[in-house]
Amino acid sequence: MTRLDDARTNDRSLPEDTTLLIVDDDEPFRTRLGRAMEKRGFQPILAAGVADARKIVKEIAPAFAVVDLRLEDGDGLQVVDQINEKREDCRVVMLTGYGNIATAVAAVKAGAIDYLSKPADADDVEKALLAKPGERPDPPENPMSADRVRWEHIQRVYELCDHNVSETARRLGMHRRTLQRILAKRAPR
Repeated sequence: MTRLDDARTNDRSLPEDTTLLIVDDDEPFRTRLGRAMEKRGFQPILAAGVADARKIVKEIAPAFAVVDLRLEDGDGLQVVDQINEKREDCRVVMLTGYGNIATAVAAVKAGAIDYLSKPADADDVEKALLAKPGERPDPPENPMSADRVRWEHIQRVYELCDHNVSETARRLGMHRRTLQRILAKRAPR
């Protein structure tokens, strides 16, 4: 029995309309996720950013959507708003590499049904998209480590401070040299 068959026997059968809009500015990730979701029975439509997604949503109101929160040309929440205007029953999952409570709340208020941290795998995305209303999704198989979550938070604050090390260190309450050492290292797994 394949993973797809296993998912279908777990009462996760696909609806008739399986159009899936995937909006992410990371091309390799977007392509891999599109292929993986196609193997699971979805009909993926790929968009590189807000502008591409808006054009697609005007023509096709997808049944499902996976939208990155932070895109090069804007905010993924703009895409979620437009999708919900066009099709209220669209099941949207937000993805982000910078997970925190404020952005999760904003995503849910905008109409997303779930919020996953990157890198999310196709199994987690499928579970979130096909979860029944009120059903709590299973925890991810490979969640980010505490070190990785800390590193992601530091990177986000660093970006928000326009790559100013001193300001970032002040906001995080750490010594500037400590921050510089952290920023010089590779991301933990």
